[in-house]
Amino acid sequence: MEHNIGKTLYEVFHESVKKYADRVAFTMWEGDTLTYAEVGNRVARLQEKLRSAGLNAGDKVALLSSNMPNWGVCYFAVVTAGMVVVPILPDFTGDELDMIIAHSEAKALLVSDKLFTKLSKKTVDSLNIVIRSKNLGVISQRVHAEGKFSVPTPDDLAVIIYTSGTTSKPKGVMLSHYNICSQPPMYFDIFPIEKDDVFLSVLPLSHTYECSIGLIYPFSFGARVTYLDRPPTASVLLPALRDVRPTVMLIVPLIIEKIYRSQVKAKFESNAFWRAICKVGFIRRYLHRVAGKKLMKVFGRRLRFLGIGGAKLDSQTEKFLLEAKVPYAIGYGLTETAPLLAGAAPSQVRLGSTGPACKGIQLRLDDVNPETGQGEIVALTPSVMRGYYKNPEATAEAFTADGWFRTGDLGCFDEDGFLYIRGRLKNMIVGPSGENIYPEDIETVLNSHVYISESVVTQQQGQLVALVHFDTDALEARYEEWRENLGAKLDEFEHWKEGLKKEIIEYVNSKVNKFSHISDVVEEKEEFVKTPTHKIKRFLYNKKDGNAAKGTAASPEENATHSEEKKA
Repeated sequence: MEHNIGKTLYEVFHESVKKYADRVAFTMWEGDTLTYAEVGNRVARLQEKLRSAGLNAGDKVALLSSNMPNWGVCYFAVVTAGMVVVPILPDFTGDELDMIIAHSEAKALLVSDKLFTKLSKKTVDSLNIVIRSKNLGVISQRVHAEGKFSVPTPDDLAVIIYTSGTTSKPKGVMLSHYNICSQPPMYFDIFPIEKDDVFLSVLPLSHTYECSIGLIYPFSFGARVTYLDRPPTASVLLPALRDVRPTVMLIVPLIIEKIYRSQVKAKFESNAFWRAICKVGFIRRYLHRVAGKKLMKVFGRRLRFLGIGGAKLDSQTEKFLLEAKVPYAIGYGLTETAPLLAGAAPSQVRLGSTGPACKGIQLRLDDVNPETGQGEIVALTPSVMRGYYKNPEATAEAFTADGWFRTGDLGCFDEDGFLYIRGRLKNMIVGPSGENIYPEDIETVLNSHVYISESVVTQQQGQLVALVHFDTDALEARYEEWRENLGAKLDEFEHWKEGLKKEIIEYVNSKVNKFSHISDVVEEKEEFVKTPTHKIKRFLYNKKDGNAAKGTAASPEENATHSEEKKA
């Protein structure tokens, strides 16, 4: 199939509605089904409601909704009329939502019922019209006037996506029609899809990753997307996978890491016998292959492409996926680049790499460390943002003198041009003798330990300290085994846990260079607080002068969920 994609979302939308009219576009699992023709009809009806409230081309329309077939209807209704859509992540607080809607100067709001209750009366009263996303019914309308729409051009602004909400100058990424429409040909070059492909969508559509790759890409080729009307917990996801049997799916690392830890790792490390035989390479690979076949059965046996992105994937989990022959791929990109910069097909993946630069994109490293070969990744791409909305200072800082976009990520390339992400520049810790220490490298080792679920490495009084959230399932299994065999009491188990911390310190320090040695392990009882893309908000856990910064206000730089490691 050719990838003859239009240069505006108007062209993409109308071409697909005409070409695939009778095919199913969007489905809610156990709910509504919409054909491409029905999507076209709903878009036209919604546009009339917006026009009747005095909306004109160029006006901003906020889209605050959970995933559903009408999410795509709302998105296309706004952008194909020459207006600008502002998709807002549902995880923002009420105050953040009010600030984003005010900052964006939105004149209309398309909203789902639960999220509507988070908004203040002042915000609702400021809008020309508020429309339910569920049935496209009008909740309130303050203005009654006839607006005027226009057919957008490739350079027209299409979307503003906010990556932070609480700062005095929120960062709203401005993407044009051409920025977004330059992406699907890149995806097609890596992994071609067909009209018979079935996507299962479980990530927020307000996130660029899911919107670009999980909505606009399948819509461009007549494929079907199925949505869940509830969070993708195991009890929801497993029956949905059985019913939908997706061929393509995008997930965040957290989902697949939990599956790996609970279904695979827990079994292989449950006793001394399994631990011993899994150290033998060919046996481990064989067992992983068997587990991989079971996992593919869970996914419905039709899966051709499992995209993993939004945060860093644990290296042990990736090794399992590779040896299990699961058709996964990891890509790299940011909201500011709409999103993809680098990616590889499942047949090309290399452990730890996000793949080479996509077709039509140039990547280079700036300020390279001659010892490590690592530098800041900067990009030249047709999909780079026009800037941050009403924030010229942040826009200027985001580009090099010669016009390349600064990702803020550290990386290196192998001899074949495959990119390896090493961490965030702002996360780098300077050691006592001026060494550059990347906490992500140490955390990868920590997270490979059988009893650790997740971790954050911080610097306290010149020492590296590991904050760890233990794998509660693994600990409980160990405690039960200990109690049954030895009759041990809880206080004795707590004493054992203290010994475990010392064991972890020895384990990590045996695997990292000398200046990356940790001096202490501190238990975090609760899971780490995360961004909407499931990256740990590490600024909450940085410690200065021995005092935890947890719970303090974040700086604009800390609060922005700027970089998103993504899947292609």
